Amino acid sequence: MSLAGKRGTGTMPFMPMTLRLEAADGSGADEYRICDGEVEIRTRQGSDDQAGTEDNWQRLTPEQLSRHVQDNTIVAQWLKRRLGWRRLLRACVGQQTLHEFGISDKAVDRRAA
Repeated sequence: MSLAGKRGTGTMPFMPMTLRLEAADGSGADEYRICDGEVEIRTRQGSDDQAGTEDNWQRLTPEQLSRHVQDNTIVAQWLKRRLGWRRLLRACVGQQTLHEFGISDKAVDRRAA
């Protein structure tokens, strides 16, 4: 079955790989991305181009991700769409907890589509 349908070539909705949230006063922005299965953030101050280097990305902790999910932030909603709720939940738990329950970080969810 073609994703394009019967009328020819269709387009799939674009889902950005990064999310940028700018401060209302223009003083800076936080950018989020998913890289190698991890959620990362970098903060830019004003129009400082130096903040845009690859070295400034920092991985979010399971606790930080959990806070976003608890508060149902824009970041949590974006991650839910990008990752799906099961993968987002796993990211909130952390590797140590998964290990304690005998769950491999590479385990496949048999119910996932």
